[in-house]
Amino acid sequence: MSEATWTHKLNPTVLAIKPSAIRRFFDLAAETKGIISLGVGEPDFVTPWHVREACIFALEQGYTNYTPNSGLPELRREIVRYVAESYGVEYRPDCEVLVTVGVSEALDLALRAVVAPGDEVLIPEPCYVSYQPCTVLAGGVPVPVPSGIEEGFQARAEALARAITPRTKVLLLCFPNNPTGAVLPRRELEAIARLCQAHDLIVISDEIYAELTYEGEHTSIAALPGMRDRTIFLTGFSKAFAMTGWRIGYALGHADFIGAMTKIHQYTMLCAPVTAQMAALEALRNGREEMRRMVREFSYRRRLVVKAFADMGLPCFNPGGAFYAFPDIRSTGLSSEEFTERLIKEEKVAVVPGNAFGACGEGFVRCSYAASVDELNEAFKRMHRFVERYRAGRRAAVRS
Repeated sequence: MSEATWTHKLNPTVLAIKPSAIRRFFDLAAETKGIISLGVGEPDFVTPWHVREACIFALEQGYTNYTPNSGLPELRREIVRYVAESYGVEYRPDCEVLVTVGVSEALDLALRAVVAPGDEVLIPEPCYVSYQPCTVLAGGVPVPVPSGIEEGFQARAEALARAITPRTKVLLLCFPNNPTGAVLPRRELEAIARLCQAHDLIVISDEIYAELTYEGEHTSIAALPGMRDRTIFLTGFSKAFAMTGWRIGYALGHADFIGAMTKIHQYTMLCAPVTAQMAALEALRNGREEMRRMVREFSYRRRLVVKAFADMGLPCFNPGGAFYAFPDIRSTGLSSEEFTERLIKEEKVAVVPGNAFGACGEGFVRCSYAASVDELNEAFKRMHRFVERYRAGRRAAVRS
């Protein structure tokens, strides 16, 4: 077998990008028997039967061909109706909506459509792990804007303003937030909207967790005065409709943005899978009651999780949305990665180190509560034992 290496032929930009910091811990968890994983951002609910049945029926009826690049016209019309009812923003189904292969593709398309080489993209942190790499792959320059526990992990207009330069072009938002579960109240969104208008910024708003808002109502920045046409609204079916493996997302925005994104989409993906689009159509038409039931269950688990961390003496920000908790583990004396590695090896519980989501996440870990109550209770029993062990060791070291 040849020992030759081809790395010198690879794109330097790709070579410079580090692998996902989450991946190493997922691989370690996969190698450990008896693991309870609180690391995966995926509902533990199966896609409702009527949605799966719609896919089966579509196959039986011979829906196996390409769809229009933008997606099935009836799905686009249903998406526009749903977004208008849910978020108060109206779009045209013929030219202002694009069905994509998950929100991940929508994010990639949005960045590639608007970012030119050297353009700066403001990214509030902690944030989803793909935002910075996707910005770099689009030729942009990611500009992290840290937000800590003191700010409730909320992006603040004042901090964003300090990061703006003549090269700033895009603000990339994700609220409810992954990994913290933070939400942005309307008053803060309004301040951010005024900032974006004053500096002529485009907003890419990832709102995949919008339906998973537990206190009050979710406000989309696209719904605020003057923001519809400068916002690319991204969301999809993975989280609220328990359809992660179907890979169906969508983007809404001004026809110029959507047209540019569609141009890239038609040369790369061509279209989202037709059977998944048929399932998504059924989910929008008849799946909202199951969605509300799932949201109620997540809200119950959220309260259980926050109490569990309080009982073990780990301060935990109260998440207003998504299905993640972001507890402060600094009292154990361990770094985020040490805590995560040792927890997997010693107690067989998998969580994600907070620094995987940006430097300001150091000292925290992300725990998904998209797991059964029985699994959560067992995981927290193990974690409590783990935390007490390291706290006792730290106290002993201080006394000596």
